[in-house]
Amino acid sequence: MGPTPLLDFFKRGEVERDVRLQAAQGTLAPRAHEQLAILVMLLEDPDREIRQTADETLNKIPVEALEKFLARSDVPVDLREFFGDRGIFPAEIPPIEVEFEDPLIDMAEGDEEADRVSGTQELAAMNFPQRLRAAMKGTREQRAILIRDPNKMICASVLSSPKVSVPEVESFARMQNVSEDVLRIIAHNRAWLKSYGVILALTKNPKTPLSVSMQLMTRLTTKDLAKLSVDRNVPEALRLSSRKKVVSNQSGKD
Repeated sequence: MGPTPLLDFFKRGEVERDVRLQAAQGTLAPRAHEQLAILVMLLEDPDREIRQTADETLNKIPVEALEKFLARSDVPVDLREFFGDRGIFPAEIPPIEVEFEDPLIDMAEGDEEADRVSGTQELAAMNFPQRLRAAMKGTREQRAILIRDPNKMICASVLSSPKVSVPEVESFARMQNVSEDVLRIIAHNRAWLKSYGVILALTKNPKTPLSVSMQLMTRLTTKDLAKLSVDRNVPEALRLSSRKKVVSNQSGKD
């Protein structure tokens, strides 16, 4: 249960007031651990209305649901202590880990409608909070469009979605019309880098920051390294490095 791209935005204080208010109301609803972390964070927001709203939302979450969540083995100690101060403690029976892919409280309305629309025009007609919800809770088709959204937080929400799959991430890593931030986030996710397809896609994508592709290049097979060494689409520095690696590998076999 680590940080996610969306959670990082809140931690860095890069979230507009209207979105922070949505989160405080429980309508911006990612996974349970993200939601709780954001709500607790918003209790210290400089805006009084947001602080009060976050507190009211926390108080609406059923105590039993909180107790079950706090019994998870991966819940941070500070979160347990926070709720302990409020008189809420972990349940004695550990929950099934997959129970908390959804938020503990979801005050959002209209998500059914968001699920039904996936075209570019429909998404373009949505306001920011609606696009944010579609990024986290919508369809695969919606995510494929929203990963290219000019707003960094929308892209981060796509990558934070509980629904996003490794094959989707691989397809994002191949896209040359996504921001460098998207490729950088993917490259820093250890779980996604367990997929060779993701590593290869990032390395071959000319939009990937050079420092990232140079690092990932060392994990390619000899066959893919050889192809990369003559790929005119990638930066020259990457081609030269892969060529040296190929020569080094061959001399090591001799």
